[in-house]
Amino acid sequence: VVNLMSSPGSGKTTLLVKTLAALQGRVPLAVIEGDQQTSLDADRIRQTGVPAFQVNTGKGCHLDATMVDRALERLPMPEGGVLFIENVGNLVCPAAFDLGEAAKVVVLSVTEGDDKPGKYPKAFRTSQACVINKSDLMPFVPFCWESVVNDVNLVNSGMPVLSVSAWKETGIDAWCEFLEQQRERLLQSTESGN
Repeated sequence: VVNLMSSPGSGKTTLLVKTLAALQGRVPLAVIEGDQQTSLDADRIRQTGVPAFQVNTGKGCHLDATMVDRALERLPMPEGGVLFIENVGNLVCPAAFDLGEAAKVVVLSVTEGDDKPGKYPKAFRTSQACVINKSDLMPFVPFCWESVVNDVNLVNSGMPVLSVSAWKETGIDAWCEFLEQQRERLLQSTESGN
């Protein structure tokens, strides 16, 4: 289970659509979508052919374990596969809640600026990877890659930082390789009883 967290507009859904296209046929996939209102993101996911379930939180700013459990009653966990949880767009609340995930991944777009690891440290501290999306726009916005990597390492030393442009489909292979390595590691530890 991979819990994707980010601010609204980071490109999380586009990243997920491209990820599903790259992984489809290699591993079983499913998605739980979290938003305050609408089913727009779940509809986009379903267009890929991957099963998706929408959870609307109303005034809530994050998904919780009870919401995920209820969603799983209608969207079974893909055996041996990957369940993505696209959390509500917010870098504060989602970081504080355990959803039973194997990994939290924080997605940051270059258009948001390079100060987010310092401003929202818990989202970065609790994550197993940071995806910097919209990297194709880096030449056009004030964003310093070295500063972000340094700040990420101050908050969560050694956490992988991956450069991706979901729209241009660059960096998707490295991101999918990271996901598959995490999945294999988890499957091996489960088989060995650890």
